[in-house]
Amino acid sequence: MNLRTTAILGAGGWGTALAVLWARKGHDVSLWGHTPSRIEAIRGRRENSDYLRGIRLSESIRLTSDLKDCAGAELIVFVTPSIALRSVAARFRETLGDHQAVLLSCTKGIEHGTGKRMSEILVEYFPAHPIAVLSGPNLAVEIARELPTASVLDCSEPEYAPILQDHLATARFRIYTSDDVAGIELGGALKNIFAIAAGAGDGLGLGDNSKAALVTRALAEMIRLGATMGGALPTFYGLSGAGDLILTCFSQHSRNRRVGEQLGRGNSVEQITSSMQMVAEGIPTAKSAYECARRLKIDTPIIDQVYALLYEGKSASQALEELLRREQKAERL
Repeated sequence: MNLRTTAILGAGGWGTALAVLWARKGHDVSLWGHTPSRIEAIRGRRENSDYLRGIRLSESIRLTSDLKDCAGAELIVFVTPSIALRSVAARFRETLGDHQAVLLSCTKGIEHGTGKRMSEILVEYFPAHPIAVLSGPNLAVEIARELPTASVLDCSEPEYAPILQDHLATARFRIYTSDDVAGIELGGALKNIFAIAAGAGDGLGLGDNSKAALVTRALAEMIRLGATMGGALPTFYGLSGAGDLILTCFSQHSRNRRVGEQLGRGNSVEQITSSMQMVAEGIPTAKSAYECARRLKIDTPIIDQVYALLYEGKSASQALEELLRREQKAERL
């Protein structure tokens, strides 16, 4: 398999960090963004100041807002917001034509209505292509600064996984392989919902005991829903499950935790999102996961309360009281 050229679709913080990471390794990298004016600004400054201030993009990274410039790459990396993935995939399908490439999804989310994972959307548009997923406790700013990080990867065609592992890993970006595409994606998506809950607790000033309890029960809830949706149990104890959950619930850099914190302080969803430049994936994923849990008849008390916070106007203090008043029971993972 030849992976000489890489195109990254999505010029947010995560996509930019991956471009910086792999360009440093010597890869031939193109970075696509959908807004021409933003791409021009990044090209002029060699910095994505909206998302990764202070991180310089090397001259070797080609910046473009034209999908045609990405159609010849051997590795296509999707790093768009989850709500945009389907539209970008549909546009790129026409652009790609018959060119054979490996597709890698680094987008974390679940589609509204269908309950589909991001790789399942890509399979619809690119059924003949190997499709891989990459996820883990990966803050973009720390990766761009070359701080040690680990992630996990799997591919629909298993023989490609170790090849991608070797091609994409660096001395500071360690990649483990897996045999569970579904679990990797579901862990990476669901943890964002629980980070909103953790942030709401921070906004209410609930302390560390409360957050430790929340994260533990969130893992149990992630396992219940994620395993029913096709993930393997061990995956949820790994980097894309427990690892990413811990990071996103505790880190000051976590967008989803910050959303929850603002909710806990009494700000509305509209106030919070109008002031954000970046997408907090936990907001759309909470709706998707709530829909999936209802359809599958899975008990998801934390997801239910986050959904109510975001979509029903419930206050964080009321959501807390309803969680605490639940019937006492034996601990089950």
